[in-house]
Amino acid sequence: MATSLFSAPELTGSLSFGEVRIGIVVATWNAEITETLCNGAVQKIEEVQLSHQHKIAYDVIQVPGAFEIPSAAQWLFEHNYHAVICIGCIIKGDTPHFEYVSNAVTNGVAELALKFSKPCIFGVLTVNTVEQAWERAGGKLGNKGSEAAEAALWMLETKFKIKHS
Repeated sequence: MATSLFSAPELTGSLSFGEVRIGIVVATWNAEITETLCNGAVQKIEEVQLSHQHKIAYDVIQVPGAFEIPSAAQWLFEHNYHAVICIGCIIKGDTPHFEYVSNAVTNGVAELALKFSKPCIFGVLTVNTVEQAWERAGGKLGNKGSEAAEAALWMLETKFKIKHS
């Protein structure tokens, strides 16, 4: 876990949301990095499931690149998933392609969260170098896939508490 002030909070106490189904959409572009992020997300979900005695079903869906993430996330929401974790890695190059893809994915993920009123978590790395990506995929800045899974669970709990207050 990162030591920054901006690190994801730890889930504490017991969770109330009961049985949930989570989709994990993983871009295969920069596969070694995204696989490591996905493994972090899966590990966090399984860890929380064991410690909180909840049925948290999850499915991992692969897509070719980050640009395709929002489409697959929408399909999961259309099939009654409670949350979607979006995982990808966009590394800046010498052309404006980085900005176009980053903006499209960011906007797509945000729009889906609002459209479906469900957590659609942005676990997509947007970095300048491969080294920066590895720092965020289990290096000195933690595993952002694990943090994305934690954010999904946190948001499911928040939604449950608001709905039942």
